Amino acid sequence: MAIASCFFCVPTPNTSISESNLTWPHLASFPRLSSSSFNGVISAKSISFNRRVPISPVFSASIGNGGSDNIGGGHGGGDGGKNNGDGEGGEDRDRNRNEAMLLLKESGTELESLPKDLAAAIESGRIPGSVINRFLELQKSAVMRWLMQFAGFRERLLADDLFLAKLSMECGVGIFTKTAAEYERRRENFFNELEVVFADVAMAIIADFMLVYLPAPTVSLRPPLALTAGGISKFFHNCPDNAFQVALSGTSYTLLQRLGAITRNGAKLFAVGTTSSLVGTAITNAFIKARGAVDQTSEGEIETVPIVSTSVAYGVYMAVSSNLRYQVVAGVIEQRLLEPMLHQHKLALSALCFAVRTGNTFLGSLLWVDYARLIGIQKSH
Repeated sequence: MAIASCFFCVPTPNTSISESNLTWPHLASFPRLSSSSFNGVISAKSISFNRRVPISPVFSASIGNGGSDNIGGGHGGGDGGKNNGDGEGGEDRDRNRNEAMLLLKESGTELESLPKDLAAAIESGRIPGSVINRFLELQKSAVMRWLMQFAGFRERLLADDLFLAKLSMECGVGIFTKTAAEYERRRENFFNELEVVFADVAMAIIADFMLVYLPAPTVSLRPPLALTAGGISKFFHNCPDNAFQVALSGTSYTLLQRLGAITRNGAKLFAVGTTSSLVGTAITNAFIKARGAVDQTSEGEIETVPIVSTSVAYGVYMAVSSNLRYQVVAGVIEQRLLEPMLHQHKLALSALCFAVRTGNTFLGSLLWVDYARLIGIQKSH
């Protein structure tokens, strides 16, 4: 059962859904910094590499015209939600760059040895020293070091070192919650419709993965778009991955950009949900026909699944219900509420995240069945 949550949830007329719910710029050589470069800015003692610094304090969580996490618009609209380097934003970036370079020096890590996107972000002062601390800590694990080769995982792990654990949680609890929801809705028909249940479980891993991956908060390391890029492309490029995520020091997001994050993820999840459902319902129909060919007595007992209507309906469901629920879970409940309180108690934090995500997954399963019955693609027994 711990596997089913990982599988892509394929909506069918008699199916409940489990989801957990799819050229770097040239780096100019960074000038060698002398110890005097940091005078009045930061001391080596204050950010010693041997002292682990939690990431949450370096994020600005203030809201309003003066905060870096300005969801009302404030200072950031001029360059796509990123401070332009003047005033307070410029001081933040200078401090970020000095902190990061000092940590690299203390750890004996060369800037040139880092991934290009991370090195570019350090040079531009877009990430604080705590992100470098986390990167160096993650590099100690062979598994994390391998995952950090991939840009998407790198951005998510730098924002949340429990990201992989949360992904595993979703994949681990999905089969329990899905099976429970399936049985709750099917009751005496559960064992008569194992073909449909199997197809759901077989595809659910894709949906669950994307539902955790896409709305997860990130440390954005993406390079700027070309000057010739269109306005819409630039807008969505500068939107956060999670509408509610805390902005890094020296960075801000406008309210419009946060709404854009919901829209962009919704479009992606619609495509993922519709495509996976097309595959899943096709597999389900194939099982039903094969069963009818082997056992003539069972022919007509189970109706085939309406592929197009079910797939589109599930795509809409993922774009709206799943998208909003997982954005809130990752950006509000976990990053803004639980992590600031329990960042030094990883076991307790993991346990609470497990409970929240388990409840969210089961809720999603029930909501899908109710939604499917409401629009007429699933019959009530």
